Amino acid sequence: MSSHQTTQTMKPATAAKKLGVYLEATPAEFQEGVVSRAELSALQADPPEWLRELRLNGPHPRPVVASKLGVSIAGLARGGVTEALTTEQIEALKTDNPEWLQKERATQAEVRKEAARIKERNAERAAQSRDPR
Repeated sequence: MSSHQTTQTMKPATAAKKLGVYLEATPAEFQEGVVSRAELSALQADPPEWLRELRLNGPHPRPVVASKLGVSIAGLARGGVTEALTTEQIEALKTDNPEWLQKERATQAEVRKEAARIKERNAERAAQSRDPR
């Protein structure tokens, strides 16, 4: 009896998410097939031209758009951005700096500040519990 290891595969949507690209902008053969873990690793290690182009110019999926703008995905939705954007569109938004973007960036900064405060507080508590007096 020999052990036979099956190749783990993923749907194209999962692979696109892991690669940080918008699925609908990928080539048809990528969208219609399945991607093995080995193929995903190869794409990450040595991206083909289409993948480099997508990562550089987009269209980018919402998590990437949110990250590039410094806001949350929910903040994008509140700002009315529900579709994928190209790098050029993202840069135009940064330049225009609409009121919703300013507000969402401020909200995101507050969230990060609060998270850092809680992390610091928890670290202090952990240090105190290790050092009983």
